[in-house]
Amino acid sequence: MKTSHLAAVSAAALAMCTLVSTRANAQSTNPSVPVGSLSAFPTVVRTGTKPTLTWSINYPSIVEDFVTVTPPATITPKENLKCEIRILGLGVTSQNSNGSITYYRTRGRMKFNNSSSWTTIYDGKQTDTIVQQQGIVKTSFTVNKNQPMTFAGAYYNDDTWQTEYNSTSGDNVRSLVNGAICPSNVPDYNAPSLESFLRPYLDSAKAVRIGPMDVIVIMELTHSSSQKSNIGYDLQDYVMLLTFRKP
Repeated sequence: MKTSHLAAVSAAALAMCTLVSTRANAQSTNPSVPVGSLSAFPTVVRTGTKPTLTWSINYPSIVEDFVTVTPPATITPKENLKCEIRILGLGVTSQNSNGSITYYRTRGRMKFNNSSSWTTIYDGKQTDTIVQQQGIVKTSFTVNKNQPMTFAGAYYNDDTWQTEYNSTSGDNVRSLVNGAICPSNVPDYNAPSLESFLRPYLDSAKAVRIGPMDVIVIMELTHSSSQKSNIGYDLQDYVMLLTFRKP
């Protein structure tokens, strides 16, 4: 079938617009789907000749392409990356006799880039504005290739920091990627004991729903790993989201 040069150009333009539209929609609603591009050369052709169409598909990156996640909660970059951290929630509380809630100061720390000392990620309470807004508390810092990131947390009570749990002792600190199933100790999606700040990041099957370049870190800070049968062992005492990107 013969096609006029106007028809050929129109067809190529329509295809390009379709891809651009799909790409824009993918980026705004679901960044984990493939996106593509299409170009035609020359852009103007005579009747009876054909343009050369060049197309490509970019498949989505996933965080495991760039970091190694070692259970329970060690993250090792495979190359130099940028990282940001936001606090999703701090869940160490107690209920008073009058029904009011006491929120405890809670601290998360990390070691990275072969440092021997801990760096504070965030120290505060669930009632803090930045926590309520799930704001970024560590912005675009560099994590180096082959240098493990480990995490620790504790809460403050009776004028002292209580037992600190970390990535390398027991499993009170866990890390999960998109699609991973939460440990059985995390309450079911419809359970009243599931914290409201964690609910948006789980589905009804308790699978984690976060971005393809994200890792979620959850901590249990009020009970030891030997107390997993206790209802209070729910891994919701310090929850943060790490997002990685190439520099």
